[in-house]
Amino acid sequence: MKCSVPVIAAACLLAGCVNLAPAQERPALPTAAAYDPEYQPNRGGPLATEIGWREFFGDPRLQALIEAALINNRDLLQATGRIAEARATYRIQRSARLPEIGASASAIRSRTPIGSSALGAVTTDTDADTAGGDGSGEVDAPSAVTLTSYDLSVGVTSFELDFWGRVRSLSDAALARYLSTVAAERAFRLSLIGDVASTYFTLLETKERIDIAVATLESRREELRIAQLRLESGITSALDFRQAQALVTQAETELSALKLTLAETRNLLSVLVGGPVARELPPGLELEEQDLATNLDASLPSDLLLARPDLIAAEYDLRAARFDIGAARAAFFPSISLTGTAGFASTDLDNLVGEDGFSWRFGPSLDIPIFDLGRREANLDAAEARELIQVAAYERAVQTAFREVSDALARRRWLDEQVEAQCRNVEALEAIARLARLRYREGVARYLEVLDAERNLFAARQNLISLERRLLEAQVALYIALGGGGQATVGF
Repeated sequence: MKCSVPVIAAACLLAGCVNLAPAQERPALPTAAAYDPEYQPNRGGPLATEIGWREFFGDPRLQALIEAALINNRDLLQATGRIAEARATYRIQRSARLPEIGASASAIRSRTPIGSSALGAVTTDTDADTAGGDGSGEVDAPSAVTLTSYDLSVGVTSFELDFWGRVRSLSDAALARYLSTVAAERAFRLSLIGDVASTYFTLLETKERIDIAVATLESRREELRIAQLRLESGITSALDFRQAQALVTQAETELSALKLTLAETRNLLSVLVGGPVARELPPGLELEEQDLATNLDASLPSDLLLARPDLIAAEYDLRAARFDIGAARAAFFPSISLTGTAGFASTDLDNLVGEDGFSWRFGPSLDIPIFDLGRREANLDAAEARELIQVAAYERAVQTAFREVSDALARRRWLDEQVEAQCRNVEALEAIARLARLRYREGVARYLEVLDAERNLFAARQNLISLERRLLEAQVALYIALGGGGQATVGF
């Protein structure tokens, strides 16, 4: 046993000295080297990875909703559970790289029938104390032998010497998949933050549009009452009255649709936060009061590889697929396993531990693949096919990330211009509506002119609020697309 200890130690050092996995190189960037300068990517501004979500969102109510979602969202809890599962899988696979040592103790007592010629210095049993019990002094031949043995040992179970890196590749693949789940969980967190913010902004938009619809409805009902009085007095025609009535029904229809949207948005928000929205939330800001970082630096597309957690997860999945190839290649080579035990054995429990009872056993075993009907080749082909799939998935994820950032940059610029233009449009339509009402009261214009002006003004106000909400969502989308909320890196 003294000579076997250094042998096992040397075997452990040699294990995993060969790595047959492909080189861990990042595929070439399948996108343009920079974003379109027309989108104004703002070089020199703050990086999204340097801004936490609490800093990015200044609305106290929105912060409370996001915090609740990060704690209670059921999909996020599933992602967290997958992390724990992947971590345990990695620990199981990693344990195979070291010998497993166990202790055992046993006590065995056996009785074996024998003939008279098998007598020895052992305890014997007879059918009777004396033959026939007649006191003649003659002893009958023993009918069985009773043996007692005790064993106490510590040993190494079958331990594979990982000369070709098979076990190490499997362990590295499990580690990469664990790290992939960690990055995927962070990607889902960012996505969840974006969904909560978008839903919250939709809620604010809907409430403001409802306020406009209610005020418009009250005004049009008053105009309808006046039109009815003018009709009864013979001042106006029935056509003017019906047109005023149409304005009222239009506002009523729009109000009902907005109330439906409000109910659906509240239901979606309750699902995102993982339960009913608390009533004691802090006060929030109006839509136009939201102050988000608008000058984020988009940097270069290559920077996304180190900032976006979904790309990091895809990269780890690719690493795992390549480690699987290494394990499949190593399976073509012979595998060597070691077993060994050291301990004490004796037929006397009192003298079990001691030099006389010391025993040891050490034995290597060799497994050489010869013929397996192509099973190893098929496993290698499958592993290489999975690598091709992961390469394509990684490149597709990079392309998607590039498109998301480009879309967000484009929306940030052009929606900002739309909001400014729509503000001027609302001001012009308000003046037109005032003039149309004045011209109608003075008898210069028909009520149809008032009808058109009111419709256009109502639609413009509703559209302005929608554009303001879309601009806020574009700013949030850019923050999420750039990997906002902290940086996590990976390298080959």
